Amino acid sequence: MTTETGRAAPSAAGAAAPSGPHRLLLPTMLAGVFVTTLDFFIVNVAMPSLQTDLHASAAAVEWVVAGFGLAYGAALITGGRLGDLYGRRRMFLLGMALFTLASLLCGVAQTGGFLVLARVLQGVAAALLAPQVLALLGTVFTGAARARVFAGYGPAMGLAAVLGQLVGGLLIAADVAGWGWRSCFLVNLPLGLLVIALTLRTVPEVRAAGRPALDLPGAAVATLALVALVLPLIEGRQHGWPAWTWASLAACAVLLAVFVRLERAVAARGGSPLVDMGVFGDRAFVVGLCCQLVFWMGQASFFLVLALYLQAGRGLSALQAGLLFAAIGAGYLATSLNATRFAARLGRQVLAAGALLMLAGLVAIGVCAARLGTGDPELWLIPGLVVDGAGMGLAVAPLAATVLARVDPRYAGSASGILTTALQTGNSLGVALIGVIFYDALGPDPVASSYPHAFTHGLVFLTAVAAAQLLLVQALPRTREETEA
Repeated sequence: MTTETGRAAPSAAGAAAPSGPHRLLLPTMLAGVFVTTLDFFIVNVAMPSLQTDLHASAAAVEWVVAGFGLAYGAALITGGRLGDLYGRRRMFLLGMALFTLASLLCGVAQTGGFLVLARVLQGVAAALLAPQVLALLGTVFTGAARARVFAGYGPAMGLAAVLGQLVGGLLIAADVAGWGWRSCFLVNLPLGLLVIALTLRTVPEVRAAGRPALDLPGAAVATLALVALVLPLIEGRQHGWPAWTWASLAACAVLLAVFVRLERAVAARGGSPLVDMGVFGDRAFVVGLCCQLVFWMGQASFFLVLALYLQAGRGLSALQAGLLFAAIGAGYLATSLNATRFAARLGRQVLAAGALLMLAGLVAIGVCAARLGTGDPELWLIPGLVVDGAGMGLAVAPLAATVLARVDPRYAGSASGILTTALQTGNSLGVALIGVIFYDALGPDPVASSYPHAFTHGLVFLTAVAAAQLLLVQALPRTREETEA
């Protein structure tokens, strides 16, 4: 149901949640977010087996993760605009259907290249459905109910991220019908169909009041700029850093400059730019954007090298590796459930506390990894993993909220889209950068004993990322809580 202004009518006033068929709206929307986020991380424990099965190169392994994030980030703002134009429920359904199809293609892939293309398609699908979730929930829920709904959004994403590896390990160990690593993708088929069925039954259609135009030139240039940045970082090492890799990095800077000029020109003639450049005049937002980018550079990259180290280096099965990843989830749950309360007391410094915990956890993991012998139990890694997860839990939920709270309301929509794009771009960029370090340290003919050395090199990069996050937080303007303290 929609009103004449294009907003869905709440089924109860003020703080009440929808009743009747719409009582399943929240779990349906969060299920869509959960399954797409889960799929970004679930592949980590599948990497060694899929690399062997498909005879995939190291670059292909990186692209399986980075390709998803790159497509997701590049198409995200356009996906939100399509929801405004054609209906958010319709775009959510289209995105979920495309994601389910792409998951099937991933599950039947016979080559690394085909799998990467299918993962890119998954990223595009996720970009179609993800922006519709908050828009739909923000329209249907009001008052205190809306605040509670939004408070559950961040933890749902974070939980999917930290549990992805455990779920992947369980699926691979179960080896249903001999699918092995393919089950990590094929499990999305029944989940996707269930979400589609629930959406058709429980989710009302919502359209934006206006008719904002699509900024296709801006979207194309932004996508090219991101590809020009990530492509040479992933492919350059194995090709010996030929001239085209440096030309591509230079082209990224040129394309970003072209993008800025395009967006300003669209705004000057009264159009609907993909990004409102006025938001970059706000120091709080610019610093916060850097915090978002840097924080997520350390997430997917860490999960990838940890999975490779545990399985290829320590000889663990996918299930055993997934169980160790659960230690990160335990730490995450311990702090994320109270992160909002901590943020209310500490203001921006809750992000610094999270970065400090992650830094301590990574150092502890690095010390253990350097000292573990071939016969020593991996359980020594658990304390560091728990501390790292606790740091993640403190930072994930308050990060975007802390930044957006200081943004001029005129730019709130554009700022939210840019921050979410930075999340996915940070994941892709982190995987590309740590791949250069990790695989260079691993050498051309790796054996099991090569992985601890490469892993500790990767941890140096990750500790630098956490330290940069800690410093960047101090450049954020003081929050009201800090001023009043």
